[in-house]
Amino acid sequence: MKKRLFILACMAMSLFFGNGILGGKLAAQERMDPRELALRKLMQSTVMINSLYVDTVNMDRQVEDAITGMLSKLDPHSAYTNPKDTKRLNEPLKGNFDGIGVQFNMLEDTLVVIQPVPGGPSEKVGILAGDRIVMVNDTAIAGVKMSRDDIMARLRGPKGTKVKLGIVRRGLKGVHHFKVTRDKIPVKSLDAAYMIEPGIGYVRFSSFGATTADEVSAAIRSLKDEGMVSLILDIQGNGGGYLGAAAEIASLFLPRGAMIVYTRGRGGVKLQEFHASGRGLFVEGPLVVLVDEYSASASEIVSGAIQDHDRGIIVGRRTFGKGLVQRPIELDDGSMIRLTTARYYTPSGRCIQKPYEKGDAKSYARDVIDRYNRGELSSADSIHFPDSLRFATLYKKRTVYGGGGIMPDQFVPLDTARYTKLHRELAAKSYIIENNLRYLDKHRKELAKKYKDFATFNANFQMPDDVVNGLLEEASRKDSIRAKDDEELQKTLPSLRRQMKALVARDLWDMSEYFQIINEEDPVVQRGLEAIRKLRDE
Repeated sequence: MKKRLFILACMAMSLFFGNGILGGKLAAQERMDPRELALRKLMQSTVMINSLYVDTVNMDRQVEDAITGMLSKLDPHSAYTNPKDTKRLNEPLKGNFDGIGVQFNMLEDTLVVIQPVPGGPSEKVGILAGDRIVMVNDTAIAGVKMSRDDIMARLRGPKGTKVKLGIVRRGLKGVHHFKVTRDKIPVKSLDAAYMIEPGIGYVRFSSFGATTADEVSAAIRSLKDEGMVSLILDIQGNGGGYLGAAAEIASLFLPRGAMIVYTRGRGGVKLQEFHASGRGLFVEGPLVVLVDEYSASASEIVSGAIQDHDRGIIVGRRTFGKGLVQRPIELDDGSMIRLTTARYYTPSGRCIQKPYEKGDAKSYARDVIDRYNRGELSSADSIHFPDSLRFATLYKKRTVYGGGGIMPDQFVPLDTARYTKLHRELAAKSYIIENNLRYLDKHRKELAKKYKDFATFNANFQMPDDVVNGLLEEASRKDSIRAKDDEELQKTLPSLRRQMKALVARDLWDMSEYFQIINEEDPVVQRGLEAIRKLRDE
């Protein structure tokens, strides 16, 4: 190995000095293509560092740092990920992963099963909600302060492999062992789908993955069977995903052939156009799309297309403004470069991408905070667009604006008073989730017996006072987290009770039930309801 490095070093030095004294070398460099010269320079530097530097060099790390450094001087979204991070980032979008099939949370260093995936490998062998997984293949994972990532690594594995789990179950003595055969576990992006009012459906999803269009399609069909004639599509906080998924989702609401988005590459050359496929399930009927400052990329493609075609009303706050197209480039070791190759444009010609300075990722990351500080999230009056950013929708010729992100048709200010400082601190320190888990762990069977369906639960359940008071007392004792005065406490209690009730509903049923409770006081959802009632009555 050392001999090989020495030979490479000699070759590099030959390349570097081999054109003779300075004049000959400069003459050769002048004849060389600048890009080729830059590549030679990089190669020579790498060889020299590896072979001559005084200390041992980790070349893998050096190369990764070099790639990261080069990309950091470009736009904010071109990035490098190592093999482990690449796999982790891709999993939520692929639609499945190999594992044992449980939703879980950590309670006092112990993994508590919230729900086994229906029909999944854990449910098949009899693992139940409330079970504690304390051992994996004879290795203790409870009470040893093992990280969540390490626990997940032990539970996951290739489809068909077996894992032995040690389970502690309330009401039974000792550790019980289950052998689970790992399988493909679906990763769903659909958060909620329900009738929010008679005739009005509500659909929310968290990302644009490989199965998102099928999930949303199934939800729309189901809601139409329940009598849906109007739809609220909630993509608040949806950071995007696959471009193809965005095109499929937009196609559900637009007529065949309608432009969805197009891209322009280097020099402004148009590269691709995406049109509605004709699989529309809801091309007629009142439609409202909910967005906020964290709706990005694919979310902006969908909301921009719906707005430009005058198909629906956009409600909320200006979206993130992520309109750069990344091409994933897989490297031999499983790592990946996501390189920006184009920009997205809505059908009316608006560039979705907000302005940025190359190499200044810090300012770019602060953009949402800067919007808040200058008042944009609180008042539409603080938002001013120059005439150069004025565009018109394709049919009604309504004025819409470019310059980054999608500006909603109806602005909803950020409700900064919705959660008090006390509430935010309780959530940040995990007191809310941990006390919910303890409560549900003790009362799961009782609750399941008392509330046979969600409607009965939602109408009658209230979080017990002793649980809420115990949470507040624990936070005060352990972390000195307490209300500054009685006014803050009284303002905190209703939202705290609602969140805790929603978490109980989530763990007894699913995320859809969680959002049914939370949405009753979500200001953007409530404004969306007002907008869709008006559209329906026109």
